[in-house]
Amino acid sequence: MTRPSCFHCGLPVPAGGNHSVLIDGAERPMCCPGCEAVAGAIVAGGLDNFYRYRDSNSERPEEVLPQADRWAAYDLPEVQQQYVRDWSGERRVASLLIGGISCAACVWLIEKQLGRLDGVDKVSVNASTQRAQICFDSATVQPSQLFAALARIGYRPAPATAANSEGMIQREHRAALRRLGVAGLGTMQVMMFAIALYFGASSGIEAELERYLRWVSLLVATPVVFYAARPFFAAALRSLRARHLSMDVPVSLAIGLAYAASFYATVFDTGEVYFESISMFTFFLLLGRTVEMRARHRAGLASGGLAQLLPLTAAKLEGDAIRNVPVAALVSGDVILLRPGDTIAADGEVIDGESGVDESLLSGEAALQQKSAGSQVFAGSVNGDSILQVRVTAAGRATRLSAIERLVERAQLEKPQQVALADRIAGVFVGVVLLAALAAFVAWWQIDSGRAFWVALSVLVVTCPCALSLATPAALASATLRLQQLGLLVAGGNLLETLPRISRVIFDKTGTLTRGEPRILQIERLRDGWGEQRVKDVAAALECQTNHPLARAFRAWRGNLEAGELRVHTGRGLEGVIDGQRYRLGRADFAWGAAPASPAGEGQWLLLADTAGPIAWIALGDRLRPSAKSAVAELHGRGLEVELLSGDQSAEVARLAGAAGITHFRAGSSPEDKLVHLQQLQRQGERVLMVGDGINDVPVLSGADASVAMMSAADLAQSRADAILLNGDLGVLPSAIALARKCRRIVRQNLAWALGYNALALPLAIGGLVPPWAAAIGMSASSLIVVLNALRLSRTAVMVRTAHPTATSPA
Repeated sequence: MTRPSCFHCGLPVPAGGNHSVLIDGAERPMCCPGCEAVAGAIVAGGLDNFYRYRDSNSERPEEVLPQADRWAAYDLPEVQQQYVRDWSGERRVASLLIGGISCAACVWLIEKQLGRLDGVDKVSVNASTQRAQICFDSATVQPSQLFAALARIGYRPAPATAANSEGMIQREHRAALRRLGVAGLGTMQVMMFAIALYFGASSGIEAELERYLRWVSLLVATPVVFYAARPFFAAALRSLRARHLSMDVPVSLAIGLAYAASFYATVFDTGEVYFESISMFTFFLLLGRTVEMRARHRAGLASGGLAQLLPLTAAKLEGDAIRNVPVAALVSGDVILLRPGDTIAADGEVIDGESGVDESLLSGEAALQQKSAGSQVFAGSVNGDSILQVRVTAAGRATRLSAIERLVERAQLEKPQQVALADRIAGVFVGVVLLAALAAFVAWWQIDSGRAFWVALSVLVVTCPCALSLATPAALASATLRLQQLGLLVAGGNLLETLPRISRVIFDKTGTLTRGEPRILQIERLRDGWGEQRVKDVAAALECQTNHPLARAFRAWRGNLEAGELRVHTGRGLEGVIDGQRYRLGRADFAWGAAPASPAGEGQWLLLADTAGPIAWIALGDRLRPSAKSAVAELHGRGLEVELLSGDQSAEVARLAGAAGITHFRAGSSPEDKLVHLQQLQRQGERVLMVGDGINDVPVLSGADASVAMMSAADLAQSRADAILLNGDLGVLPSAIALARKCRRIVRQNLAWALGYNALALPLAIGGLVPPWAAAIGMSASSLIVVLNALRLSRTAVMVRTAHPTATSPA
């Protein structure tokens, strides 16, 4: 009889072995405790899809187990594929969900604790989404050490997968509602007993009945303190262990000291009890945090990765048969079938059928985009009303959707300066609050010792800096979400802080201000024996390996000739060898040093030459984007200077600048010239937004105060930009600047409110005019006001947009 194989490593299961793990609803045999432990960790982490889509059996984890704990499975390369990506060299970025984050101080604590690990380069935690991006050196530290470090300080780490993200949100909602329910019921019951005690004290209540009511109040308030208020104590303990003061410290002190004093008064039958204040205080705090959490979730601030929107399987065509295969198994060249309503699983080219496709996820454009044979479709889009057959051109991490997600992750690794400053202020503010509470206690002890304790508790509660910590990140998160909906993907953490200070916008020409769809307007032959077809074939062979927009003009003739030794001279042109002859195509001074003057006709003129001299002039023409002219007018209307900066030598630069309404332009600028011009403007005090799309724009994109790359831009250009324009609508840019200015106003409003509220509440609390329960209401209301004010950005930002004419400017 054949013995079963281990489901994890594939080795035979020893006779009498009884190790197994429940996977996909069935008990799977394991050969040893090591495989059982690792498989159990994979399943517990929500990563059981690993077994469904793996290509081969895993290695037996004998070498790992002696030194690893429950997190060992997350070091397996197969598992890391689901939440770790390459950064550069040995550098990796892990995307984690972290349960238990309650405030900005938790973010500080996590970043500091993980930052102490050898090999961890950078940690960025988003309190709204409870997601962390951790850049680490895989040669020095392993993911299991990151998980263990988080667990040691009381947090619940998990890979940032779709199942884990949804599960965490649901668990948080259920836990919050349970605690809120306990606190609410406890408050109602204790209030009834408190009313009896208050009236009894004025009308003469029997001592036995008074003791009875106190003991019952203690019994009812105890679950409120030890269960409902537990998150406050846990968070405070974490921060104290890390030697940091979080906003949960004064809250926990207030609840704990009030409960201890009331407990003492009940047991020893002396002094006053305030169980109703404790319960009410806890209830209002939990209510505020629950409403705040749900508001953030509804606004989409806790959304997971974009790639989680892809389906698990795709309908693959194999001859006349259709087979459902995992999306992870798709490769370039596969043909998939898309039915109406299907989410497209990979980038590809339509080979049969016509249909409208919803690309709003990628571009922000709500209208369906009509697709037919030859059209490009992208992963994450949704097929509309008809069946399409699509040949896959890019799958997995090579898709445009994954590229966008990587840019989002890059932005999450950058903490905006305003957020970091607010976090530091909040930490200092807690220390000030504790000192103020101590001073109030000492002062009131001299005035009325019976009230000293409760006045100090009110000071602790009413000045809690929750609103201060939420003021900036809530507004930035809301604005970032709205910009993505409009079609601008924020890839740099400080973009929203920089845009309001911009004074000048500089556009590149080809592929940025224009459509990036050039066509050949004219060919002027300079050598006998060369026909137009031969000129086109040679030019197409030289342009075949570049994604510059100008190369698209030669697509129809690609493949007619083959070129070798191809070299791209950024901002100047290309060269290569065809049939043993070296050719150059590009600017005249690059193609041939003593080139004749370019023709006077319309278009951008490129010179084709070989080692013997010039061969032909090629005129290329492009059209302005439909939104270019109105976008420039809007930017001028907002008080901004607009400039066109192009590497082209021709009069085409002047013509297109005039058509777009741009009075300042420069032609013939090399990448170095562009950077020098930018730096000169910056020395004069200008704050510059650069918009470009080519590799030749990389230096100036990197050097600008803020930068935007087109979605069609080269990968290197996108990697240096602060934002990506997904839909090509330049009208989004003035809208983004207006939204950033509004975001700055709201941040200032939030900070003014948070600081003003504390400045007003603190003297009132010290004066004994604010009881603890009212302090809880005030603090919760302050935090909610800040969050709701920030959410106005996500609801009204679309009003910023101005309609653009659809007329296309002539080429």
